[in-house]
Amino acid sequence: MTNEIRAIFDRIAPVYDQLNDWLSLGQHRIWKEMAIKWSEAKPGDTCLDLCCGSGDLAFRLARRVGAKGQVYAVDFSPNLLETAKQRSQTQYPQPNIFWVEGDVLNLPFDDHQFDAATMGYGLRNVTDIPRSLQELHRVLKPGAKAAILDFHRPYNQQFRSFQQWYLDSIVVPLADRLGVKEEYAYISPSLDRFPNGKEQVEIARQVGFNSATHYPIANGMMGVLTIIK
Repeated sequence: MTNEIRAIFDRIAPVYDQLNDWLSLGQHRIWKEMAIKWSEAKPGDTCLDLCCGSGDLAFRLARRVGAKGQVYAVDFSPNLLETAKQRSQTQYPQPNIFWVEGDVLNLPFDDHQFDAATMGYGLRNVTDIPRSLQELHRVLKPGAKAAILDFHRPYNQQFRSFQQWYLDSIVVPLADRLGVKEEYAYISPSLDRFPNGKEQVEIARQVGFNSATHYPIANGMMGVLTIIK
C-alpha cells in the first residue's frame, strides 16, 4: 500500500497545488496558517514538517523560525520533494530548510530533536497512524507541540453529503481534466477509513502524548489535531 500511495503522489506532483486549491475551496492557506500558529514554533526553533508535499507548511515554518532556526521537511515522494525544492529556489528562497526523503513510520532523526512539528494532509495517507504518531512523539523534545491538519468526514449528515457531492462533481472531474482522475478518486475511500477527531485524540494519548485536542474547522470537513509531548 505504501508503494501505491507513493506512486500516486509522484504522479500528481505537477498539479498538486492547483488541486489543493480546488479541494479546499481556496481556503487551505488560511488553515495552514492556523496549523503553524497552533504548533507554537518560535524564532530560532528547530522544526519538523512531515508529509511536506510541495512545501507550503515548510515555507511558513521557515519564515516563522527565522534565519537562526531550521526546518526539516520530510516526504516519501521524490517528485513532490523536487517540486518543493524548485519552489524554494524561485518563490521562497529559504536557506534554513532541509528537504529529506523519508518515511514517517521510521523517521531518520534522533530522539528529542525538534521544538515543534506540523503535518498537512498526510496523516490520512499513512498506513499505520499509531506508529506515525509514535515516531513523531519520539523525535519531539519534551513539552514540544505538533499541529496536524487534514480533511475529515463531517459528523453532520448535510455537510457530509455536500462534501461527497463536491468530491464527485467538482474535484474528480477537474482532476480528470488534468489527467489524474484515478489518483484523486482515492480521496473518498481514504476519508471513510480515517479516524475521526475523538479517535485521533485517543490514539495520540495511547502513544504517549501528554495532551491532545482536536479542533474541527470548515463545518467539520477539516480538522487540526494539536498534541503536546
